[in-house]
Amino acid sequence: MKQLIIAILIVTTLAGASGGFYGLRVVAPGSERSEKETRAEDKPAAAASLQPNSVLFDLPPIVTNLSMPQDTWIRLEASLLLDEKAVPHPEALGAEIAGDILAFLRTTTLTQIQGIAGLQNLRQDLNERVAIRSNGSVKELVIRTLVLQ
Repeated sequence: MKQLIIAILIVTTLAGASGGFYGLRVVAPGSERSEKETRAEDKPAAAASLQPNSVLFDLPPIVTNLSMPQDTWIRLEASLLLDEKAVPHPEALGAEIAGDILAFLRTTTLTQIQGIAGLQNLRQDLNERVAIRSNGSVKELVIRTLVLQ
């Protein structure tokens, strides 16, 4: 029962944090713009950040137990944002990265990934590992699902 409550709290925290970051906008006084102007200006910025050769490659689900407590299981579903010209065989690179992530998660404890700060640290650690393994050809690891049981 305790594990179920912890899993529900983590999922709720992740959902609340992502919704809070998505909905949070700070607008300086006097800088209000119409919705049409805002949308027109946001499109080029979004297009510039996602280049035309970028693709999402889905990794296979990674399931393992944590180091502490050992009866806690984690399931991670993630995708790689990569340049399709820089990575000719994303399947091979994806398999290597999935192995690295599996090894990393087996050394992780539950207290390290609890809360918003823990999730941010986990994302940073995984992105660093992916960058090292891919020699910088992967732009980002996108966590789609993270479940603890």
